[in-house]
Amino acid sequence: MESNREKNAAATSSVVAAAGLTTFKIVVGLMTGSLGILSEAAHSGLDLVAAMLTWFAVRVSDRPADAAHNYGHGKVENLSALAETLLLLLTCAWIIYEAIRRIFFADVHVDANIWAFLVMGVSIIIDFSRSRVLLHAARKYNSQALEADGLHFQTDIWSSSVVIVGLALTWAQQRLGWPAWLAKSDAVAALGVACIVIWVSVRLGQRTIAALLDTAPVGLRDTVRDAVASVPGVLTVNQVRLRQGGPYTFADVDIAVGREMSLSQAHDVATAVERRLRQVLPQSDVVVHVGPATHRGETDDQKVRAVAAAHGLTAHSIHVHHIRGQVYLEFHLEVPEDLDLERAHALVSEVEAALREEFPGLVDVITHIEPAARERVVAPLSPEQVAHVEAEVRRLADEHCGDGHWHRLIVRDESGMVSISLHCQMAGTASVKAAHELSERLEAAVREAVPNVGQVVIHVEPLEG
Repeated sequence: MESNREKNAAATSSVVAAAGLTTFKIVVGLMTGSLGILSEAAHSGLDLVAAMLTWFAVRVSDRPADAAHNYGHGKVENLSALAETLLLLLTCAWIIYEAIRRIFFADVHVDANIWAFLVMGVSIIIDFSRSRVLLHAARKYNSQALEADGLHFQTDIWSSSVVIVGLALTWAQQRLGWPAWLAKSDAVAALGVACIVIWVSVRLGQRTIAALLDTAPVGLRDTVRDAVASVPGVLTVNQVRLRQGGPYTFADVDIAVGREMSLSQAHDVATAVERRLRQVLPQSDVVVHVGPATHRGETDDQKVRAVAAAHGLTAHSIHVHHIRGQVYLEFHLEVPEDLDLERAHALVSEVEAALREEFPGLVDVITHIEPAARERVVAPLSPEQVAHVEAEVRRLADEHCGDGHWHRLIVRDESGMVSISLHCQMAGTASVKAAHELSERLEAAVREAVPNVGQVVIHVEPLEG
């Protein structure tokens, strides 16, 4: 909403300024007979038309996408800029024609009076003020329509300066008796105005046509590719496509991630890519396509998980043995628990066949089939429940470690599951086996006494003193 208000305010003030300048220049140009001022009046008149087009384009381009315009209405700004360019070129054609006629075929008297200089001075002041406002808003919101309008006012500054020079030389010829050919300087100044406007119009027209033809800005594709490649998890950037729609950039990116990744992990990488691109392209609409790929350094475990994931399954407890060029593989494979044994075995056979292609020297595969664990939805623990768990674990720690021979008890609530860690002390002369058995007994007691236990970590250390 703030951007809409600022852009509309800049476009509206441009219309008002162009209308005032056009009227002022026409009146003074007719009073003095100056072609330079009249050419400036024509230029300002087209600026008025262009400003009105910009005002309309800015209001329309900010409308959201709809069923008929899936990519929004941003192209309206590009069409507005193209229309402004064509209007400027038509004006230049008339100015050049009239200037040549006055230089070579007609003798037109120009009254270089104070009004002529005043209107051009006022024009420069207004043009300078409006161009700064418009170009600032154009850069801030990447608006090509506002940029075109701002460039019009900016070129008016230079063209008005040229006209003032022409009027000054004409005044010197009339008042000081300077050479007669200086009387043609006003028409020559008009030619200078036309050349400046043509140069700016051609540059603007090239950029506008490039945007309408979906030409990516020079260097932006490489910038986007480098930004995407820097995101952790992206193996390769297969394709980058960019197109402009008014102030918005639409980016389609095709990336590859490790094939062992789960759908959730791949989605996280795609989200990170979108977030990174919005830092490079603030006003952008990003679509990321993610595909699997084998990467250098892929471990045997990752290969097995990738093959299982390709069949919608999860593998764990993977053991791969390489013996004299031959490969032996053992792993656990989680399958949907509602499958009967026959269908589950057929699915596992497909995975094993794919693994034989993955490991050329694979001699034997032993797969342990088990039902996939279902996620449990557990309500978060209340402070009273956490306090109860802490009291229960303290009791068990006193019982197994000895009264006062434990410390650093931490109980955490992790999405409804209880995570417990504890330091337990025993004699430093005790064996590692005895320490391990103590931690196992205490963990088993904790899991039996406390419901919804997730992770339990018991660190056994030597008793000081």
